[in-house]
Amino acid sequence: QVQLVESGGGLVQTGGSLRLSCAASGRTSGTYSMGWFRQAPGKEREFVARIVWDGGSISYADSVKGRFTISRDYAKNTVYLQMNSLKPEDTAVYYCHAQVVGVNYWGKGTLVTVSS
Repeated sequence: QVQLVESGGGLVQTGGSLRLSCAASGRTSGTYSMGWFRQAPGKEREFVARIVWDGGSISYADSVKGRFTISRDYAKNTVYLQMNSLKPEDTAVYYCHAQVVGVNYWGKGTLVTVSS
């Protein structure tokens, strides 16, 4: 089993920044990727960003390219999401995701609210 714990959400004004963190623990050997999804009120969960654990290949949703940056600390089994130039439409619960030996794991989510 893998446990994912997110932190760093909160309330920010339009144009502001936040940094999310997600720490993985448990049976993390064999992690293929870690990343972030988000779910806005009344909408489906959507992909935000992902980093391949070995090699560091990165992908982003078009809606966040140029504003969000995903990074990892290999030694700490932690992934980060630096979010800049935040917009009200970025308001959502952000979920950490990990794919470990073909199994998908999810964190409980952290709320990001961007006020206009």
